[in-house]
Amino acid sequence: MNGPLAIAADVAPSTHTSLVTPSLPIPRYLTQAYWWAYVHPRAVQLFEREWLVNTILFGNYGRLRDAALAELGHVLRGSTLQVACVYGNLTRKLQQRLAPDASLDVVDVLPIQLTNLRRKLPADARVALLHGDSSKLLCADASYDRVLLFFLLHEQPDAVRSSTLAEALRVVKPGGKVVIVDYHRPSKWHPMRPLMRLVFRRLEPYAMALWEHELRHFMPPEAQPATLCQRTWFGGLYQLLVLRK
Repeated sequence: MNGPLAIAADVAPSTHTSLVTPSLPIPRYLTQAYWWAYVHPRAVQLFEREWLVNTILFGNYGRLRDAALAELGHVLRGSTLQVACVYGNLTRKLQQRLAPDASLDVVDVLPIQLTNLRRKLPADARVALLHGDSSKLLCADASYDRVLLFFLLHEQPDAVRSSTLAEALRVVKPGGKVVIVDYHRPSKWHPMRPLMRLVFRRLEPYAMALWEHELRHFMPPEAQPATLCQRTWFGGLYQLLVLRK
C-alpha cells in the first residue's frame, strides 16, 4: 500500500498528500463480500457515522480506539503507518498525536475510502493517504516506527491475512511495534456469541477464522515477532495484540 505511486493529487504544502494509482485493482474478495460496507458509495455514506460504528461494536468503539492509541504512544515521533482506512475518528485522533516533525501514512486499496478519509482530516503536510494493497506493501524494509491494523484482518481471506501480517512486520523497524485490534473468540457464555456467529456467516465470511485460530496461527514462520502481548475485552469478543519486532 505504501511506496512509489503513479499519480499525485491535491498535493500542496498546507495539505496532506493523496496518491492514487489507477492500475491497482480492487481485490475480488472485497467486491464480493464487502461491497455493502466499503466499496459502494452509499455504504460509505451510511457507515461513516460514529454512533453506528459504536453500535456495531456494542458500545466498545471508543474503548478499543483509545486502547490502540495508548499502545502507539501519547506523542508519536518518527513514522507511523495505518493500514486501511477506518470509519469514525480514529485517524483524526492519531493525527492529533503526531509530533511536529513526525509523519503518518494511511494506506488503503479502495480509492473511495481514501477520498472519504481526506474529507474527514484537517489539512496536514505530515499526513499521506496512499493507495495500495496491505498484502503487497511497496515500501522498503524497516520503514516505520509503528504500524496499526484496526479491524482489518477479520475481513481478509487466510492467505491475504497472512501476507498482511508478514508485511506489517517487514516494514516496521527493529524494536518497533505492530498494534492490532480485531475480533476474537468470545467466551462460551457470552450472550452475543450466537448473534455474532450469525452475522459472520451471513455478512463477514472470513471473520470466523479469528474464532477458530489465534492470530499467531496466520503469521508465516519467517515473520514471527520477537514478543507478542495480548489483551481481550467484552467477554473475549475483541482483542488487542502488540507485536514487537
